[in-house]
Amino acid sequence: MAVDFRFIIIGRGMMGAAAARHLASMADGIALIGPREPEQRKAHHGIFASHYDEARITRTFDGNLTWGSFAARALDRYREIEARSGISFYSEVGCLFAGPPPKDEQDYINRALTVSRTLGSDIETLAPSDLRQRFSYLAVDPDFTGYFERKRAGHINPRALVRAQARLAEQGGVSLIEATATSVRDAGSHVEVMAGGRTYSAERVLVAAGGFSNFNALLPRPVDTRVMARTVAFYEISENEMAIFGDMPSTIVLGDREEDHIYILPPVRYPDGKTYLKLGGDTEMLSFRELENVGAWFRSDGSVAEREHLASIALTLMPALAGCPVTSGPCVANFTPTGYPYAGFTQSPRIAVLTGGNFVAAKSSDELGRLGAVLLTEGALRDSDFGGELTPVFA
Repeated sequence: MAVDFRFIIIGRGMMGAAAARHLASMADGIALIGPREPEQRKAHHGIFASHYDEARITRTFDGNLTWGSFAARALDRYREIEARSGISFYSEVGCLFAGPPPKDEQDYINRALTVSRTLGSDIETLAPSDLRQRFSYLAVDPDFTGYFERKRAGHINPRALVRAQARLAEQGGVSLIEATATSVRDAGSHVEVMAGGRTYSAERVLVAAGGFSNFNALLPRPVDTRVMARTVAFYEISENEMAIFGDMPSTIVLGDREEDHIYILPPVRYPDGKTYLKLGGDTEMLSFRELENVGAWFRSDGSVAEREHLASIALTLMPALAGCPVTSGPCVANFTPTGYPYAGFTQSPRIAVLTGGNFVAAKSSDELGRLGAVLLTEGALRDSDFGGELTPVFA
């Protein structure tokens, strides 16, 4: 039978929009399906996305070669995407890691330094005294060493990056369908997608719906992921604090365990006209299995207890924040048991999945989208694209 499209991508977030842009240069007959950001978050009862924000850290410094490679490949294309789309989203302010002396060769810092040498990244090591003097806004332990990636690092605006990807995809011939996909079915010779009360058919479908991939019958079988709550704290910054924090790089402070890290985004202006310094962590244990519970979380302000915990850490690390108004917001992280994203076909040879950001994928989203496009067109990923590591695990 004749199909409406050759390929349909479900999910208009960071991975899905990137996949659509890359796919537009590989094939014709493409549709990208996904809803727009709700105007009133707390009154919205549909699908959300974690890219509804203004800042995400980007860097190549990483303790894992696969993730570091994805980030480096994406970073290499940022300026081209900005130039072609006319949308700016990348701030190359650098990224600073600060942490205690490595315990052994398997410590995160030593692994990250090895990855950096492999990728050719320029990392400056700062002795504890140099770290405190150069980045005086940060009050870390006296024995902490700094690792500063000045080039090809900083932060991206995820909202703007998605807009840029979607604009270029549409210019490349992709049909943008503003709707929520509610079911995907392998009909034998093709795939049928129900979205916005209509049915669309395609030869192949890529489900790139992030933490919502297991909902709405989008996959033949659920992928093995944990959708976890994350609370983000926002400090409202005035001109006085900008004199202290205005030139800071993106910053990650490590603890005794890898999951104890705290990430800090430099002051960024948000749509409400105010400037916020943002920070968050990775230790919350609340997880979701039902769509309505995820929606309720996104309509909240996150966890009050976690906000207070983050505020306590923030004032310890950055005493100059004392007196600044602090608020919080919700986010979710989609974790896989492999520690890698999933990019592969499901039990259906016509339905593929791209998901599993593991709380670190924003900086790599353009490369992960490219892999999703390659998967749809070629049917598999090569070893050079770390295809074996990205094999989906199903529940």
